[in-house]
Amino acid sequence: MSKARRYIMAGGTFACALGIGFFMQAQAPSRPVTAMQSGLAPVLDKPVEISQIELTSAAPTPPVAIPGPVALPTAPVTLAVAEEAVVPKALPQEEAAPTFTCEYEMDAALRKGAMVELAVSAPCRINERFTVHHNGMMFNAVTDSAGQSMLEVPALSESAVFIASFADGEGALATANVDTLKLYDRFVVQWSGGADSLHMHALEYGADFGDAGHIWAASAQDKARSVAGEGGFLTRLGTPSTDQGLMAEVYTFPTGTATRAGDVTLRVEAEVSDANCGRDIEAQTIATGDAGLTVQDIVLAMPDCDAVGEFLVLKNLFNDLKIARN
Repeated sequence: MSKARRYIMAGGTFACALGIGFFMQAQAPSRPVTAMQSGLAPVLDKPVEISQIELTSAAPTPPVAIPGPVALPTAPVTLAVAEEAVVPKALPQEEAAPTFTCEYEMDAALRKGAMVELAVSAPCRINERFTVHHNGMMFNAVTDSAGQSMLEVPALSESAVFIASFADGEGALATANVDTLKLYDRFVVQWSGGADSLHMHALEYGADFGDAGHIWAASAQDKARSVAGEGGFLTRLGTPSTDQGLMAEVYTFPTGTATRAGDVTLRVEAEVSDANCGRDIEAQTIATGDAGLTVQDIVLAMPDCDAVGEFLVLKNLFNDLKIARN
């Protein structure tokens, strides 16, 4: 039996008892009260007998209208878990994360004086050093803020191949057909280290150091002079501000179109500096000719540092030119 039903039954029983007691008092003969004591109930002469008591219970009455059950939806409910899942034989592979690619390009264009203009493009290589290779000649160059570089290089072969290589081995290649090279003689000195460690000097037509015919880095002359057959010019390659970079100097003389006969004396000069004193300088010379390229390796032992400011002149690295008038 629930707690609510017990409370209702107890209340009903108590109400019946009160009703019976009231009824019995109404049926009993009236008697005068002989004595009253303060706080005491009246005393009956004899006990009252109670009979024919019928126990009842107050059961709760259900509400008149009971809400009926809610109708289920007419559409059948399909449980997703009950469906059979088809497992593929080969699970899909994880997609590779996108990577940034870099396009390396180099174009070669023929210019006057058997020169080749190189246009290097590497947009992802901003302000980065790279090395140009051409027939054994090597020197450094640097891209700009857009990953571009423009430079003019003396060709050392008619079927010229140029390679631009970055530190990680990536780079580009370009070729050019330099059919005018046979009109020129070229002499190269290249080294690694300080920008001013070595210098090429050409003394044209009996000139001495400091004369008008003295061609070197401080008086390089223009290639237009050589195109006209008047004399040679010097090209300096490399990046002077780069530590331990590859540098090169190339002297070009128009042997096939020279307007004067005479001799050209070639010298290589080494300046003793704080950067190279007391150590060896590794260098190389390259010369063009009818027999092809002539290459010579050099190891130059520099004097001690108390000789800083002095110069060493190397006279026999190249054969002097004997120019015939054309």
